[in-house]
Amino acid sequence: MRATHVLHLGVKELWSLGRDPIMLLLIIFVFSVSVYTGATVLPESLHTAPIAIVDEDRSPLSRRIIAAFVPPYFQAPKLIAQSRMDGRMDAGLDTFALVIPSGLQRDVLAGRSPAVQLNVDATRVSQALTGSGYVQAITVAEVQTFVQHDQPSPLPPVELVVRMRFNPALTKTWFGAVNKVIDNVTLLSIVLTGAALIRERERGTIEHLLVMPVTPFEIMASKVWSMGLVVLGAGMLSLVFVVQVALAVPLAGSLSLFAAGTALYLFAATSLGIFLGTFARSMAQFGLLLMMVLLPLQMLSGGVTPRESMPELVRTVMLAAPNTHFVMLAQGILFRGAGFAVVWPQFLALALIAMVFFGVAHARFRSAITAMA
Repeated sequence: MRATHVLHLGVKELWSLGRDPIMLLLIIFVFSVSVYTGATVLPESLHTAPIAIVDEDRSPLSRRIIAAFVPPYFQAPKLIAQSRMDGRMDAGLDTFALVIPSGLQRDVLAGRSPAVQLNVDATRVSQALTGSGYVQAITVAEVQTFVQHDQPSPLPPVELVVRMRFNPALTKTWFGAVNKVIDNVTLLSIVLTGAALIRERERGTIEHLLVMPVTPFEIMASKVWSMGLVVLGAGMLSLVFVVQVALAVPLAGSLSLFAAGTALYLFAATSLGIFLGTFARSMAQFGLLLMMVLLPLQMLSGGVTPRESMPELVRTVMLAAPNTHFVMLAQGILFRGAGFAVVWPQFLALALIAMVFFGVAHARFRSAITAMA
């Protein structure tokens, strides 16, 4: 292999990418607008949920309960009649419908345990799951305060002091922004390298390369380093200007260490893009292959769902996927401020996987090039 060949071919790839306005627009969009919107529209566990209340008691206690449901968790409660409750739930107007029965205050003061009915629209899963607990906690707290005549409740025998590390305010934007950058690094690294190979085939320039004194290894290596450089640069700019500046997300760790881990990961991801590109004859076929590969990689890597909640078989198989280790590395560095002494196992795993991926992709690429010749 000649380094000059790899360098010049890589520069050719960069010039080719620079003359493709659609790809340039995709890169800018994915690492700017996509990251920003993906982080800001991430729904909170409970935010301005619509709630209706049927007040059949009309007592000071029921009015106290109604007044307790306030933003930002709930919208201002809609006071409705019992006959309208089912119709509003069927129409999707209310996520929660609380029925305060007649005689609630009397039964509470008499020491009885009256039942308060809560109807939940379970099609809104994220709000229904956590919102039911919020409604129960608010109702019970107001009843207890009313019974004790606004006197503070006795101290519990044990006090639990909660310390939120790495995200004290539990701001989902922090998690969403970094996770979008991680996902988009995977997406663009595969798309750009695969598209570069397909572009050569569609434009007929692959035949020109075959008659030049270059080897398949040099051709593949040039596409890997050039497209990897583009994704690395765009990803780091996105972290600085979109995540840190626009979204004001504090990054705890070293950006240079993260860049080194990203470069190692891109070695594997771009090789995967070349591998998929050898099977596709057009961008449409490549897009179908990409969906079959990208979605499982992102969903099962641990970036969306913790790996501990997955079946043992899935966790074991996904250890062979490079983005599993990249997610652990990125979250460890950017969220928890981990140094190399902590994330070196992920660096080692990425290096081994990258060499295997590159070797397999090179063998497939060389076979495809030979068949074309």
